[in-house]
Amino acid sequence: MEIRIYNREMDFQGIIENQRSLLWNRKYNEAGDFELHTPITPYNVSLLKIGNLVWKQGAVDAGIIEGLRIEEDADGNDLVVTGRFLPAYFDRRLIYPTFDFYGMAEVGMRSLVSDQTVPIPRVQLGVLNNFPEEIGFQVTYKNLLSTLQKIAKQAQFGFRLRPDFTNKTLTFEVYKGTDKSMAQSDRARVIFSEDFRNLNRAVYESNEQVYANVCYVGGRGEGEEREYVVVGETESTGLDRREIYINGSDIMPDNITEEEYHAALEQRGYDKLASCARYNSLECEAIPYGNFEYGKDYDLGDIVTVKKESWDLGENLRLTGITEVYEDGARKVQPVFGEPIPITAKWEED
Repeated sequence: MEIRIYNREMDFQGIIENQRSLLWNRKYNEAGDFELHTPITPYNVSLLKIGNLVWKQGAVDAGIIEGLRIEEDADGNDLVVTGRFLPAYFDRRLIYPTFDFYGMAEVGMRSLVSDQTVPIPRVQLGVLNNFPEEIGFQVTYKNLLSTLQKIAKQAQFGFRLRPDFTNKTLTFEVYKGTDKSMAQSDRARVIFSEDFRNLNRAVYESNEQVYANVCYVGGRGEGEEREYVVVGETESTGLDRREIYINGSDIMPDNITEEEYHAALEQRGYDKLASCARYNSLECEAIPYGNFEYGKDYDLGDIVTVKKESWDLGENLRLTGITEVYEDGARKVQPVFGEPIPITAKWEED
């Protein structure tokens, strides 16, 4: 494995060849992250500077060094750099003053990136896929990365900034994983199960503590004149109905139609419900070159079938995260199926 280091202008700086370990944590609709351990040498110290870029040869992602730790004692020394992948650049921008959008979610994400008042250098748009999922929203002085992540999760998209170090460009791409589960018959199926012996060190979590399925959104007006919209499983009753409220009074009706205003309120509700979903997550260790080969038979964002009969578990889950571990000359792959349980507050006060 070759680890190449570039400065923030995407100029080549050198190659790290004596790394002790590398964790390369890819995520489907968030910025991934990494952690690199190397010995403390003058050469490594000169390369591994905050702001420089780390690229693993053949990867579609690159990381930005955001953290640096140097440790030395009688037993040895360690130089550790950490950071997130290139979409973390979007964390440096706000969306202002107000951005209204109604249409295909993919187009909305691309517009948020391309319409920045202060553009991020070298960023260009990739191919438009014309994904049909639609969205309507209004944002004012919101973080760009958080907004992109929220839209991507709602539409079940992945996104990334693909580096081209030859041409010194960063291409923004929206993409979809492929359904390779047992629920379809159009392509080869990918199954992780005890029978296939490709599920190791598994940890399964299921939680509905923050689950809600009906959201009331408060819009313009006050008191009895306050306008509300209700979204979700509005026909549910009894113990099956779980209600939640979110404030949408910051959504301004100026310069948009009444239909667009209500669409923005509804989207606020759907976003809240997405953060209050039932969560099923399975983390395990997989054999990279077993009966299903990582990067060839399955990849980040794909939907696969996961079975663990001894746990009475059988679900079709999306690969929302994949951690590649390089240590002691060996490579491990640790996939995350489904959505990990978030740390979130259920209620938002008016």
